Amino acid sequence: MAYILCLETATSVCSVALSRDGEVVSLKESDVRYSHSALITSYIQDVTHLAGISLQEIDAIAVSKGPGSYTGLRIGVSTAKGLCYALDLPLVAIGTLQSLAYGLIKKYKEDHPGDQINILFCPMIDARRMEVYDAIYTIDHIEVKSVAAEIIREDSFTEYLNGNKLFIFGDNAIKCKPLLTHQPDIVFIEDFMPSASYMVQLALQRYNEKKFEDLAYFEPFYLKDFIAGKPHVKGLK
Repeated sequence: MAYILCLETATSVCSVALSRDGEVVSLKESDVRYSHSALITSYIQDVTHLAGISLQEIDAIAVSKGPGSYTGLRIGVSTAKGLCYALDLPLVAIGTLQSLAYGLIKKYKEDHPGDQINILFCPMIDARRMEVYDAIYTIDHIEVKSVAAEIIREDSFTEYLNGNKLFIFGDNAIKCKPLLTHQPDIVFIEDFMPSASYMVQLALQRYNEKKFEDLAYFEPFYLKDFIAGKPHVKGLK
């Protein structure tokens, strides 16, 4: 029996799940922006309490590694590494877009049994302006477009639409809809956000395969360099 604590903080969602052998035992999450640092430790306490176990009974920590928000990723990874050091636990890292795709693919298969051909899944995370982080997966979880940062244009994704429907979903993916509505085979799935609950099967697989991160050197997958915004001070230009 393996208990894995999963942390998802790569976007506006702060999500913590506790899993046992690949099944969610307890889950706490919020989509209130800029609340990660205030919520994550209390959510960890909540999910272990709800499951009736102590932190000492956990077998591994899994963290969403990005891409995503620089600050959110730093909070999640530093929390995960701190717990691993304190409890002498292995660290498992899960790609944020991979996890997001896994969640929607699982839901689609449950809702549409037998209707599972010619569909591609494009998880998307807001970067800045019209830029996003994205990737594309088949319904069998095979990556056909690698994770990338790109600016969405009217002709984006056309090479993947030859006989396929493309589902686009994730953090603020809807901002791209006006540019792509002329392509009838692109479908936007609204309000489908990252969740630690989508990580549990992927985390268990990596745990069983002993694919652990080096605690001393592991860093989030930012994909782009962090650019700090200039604070606005009244009266100054």
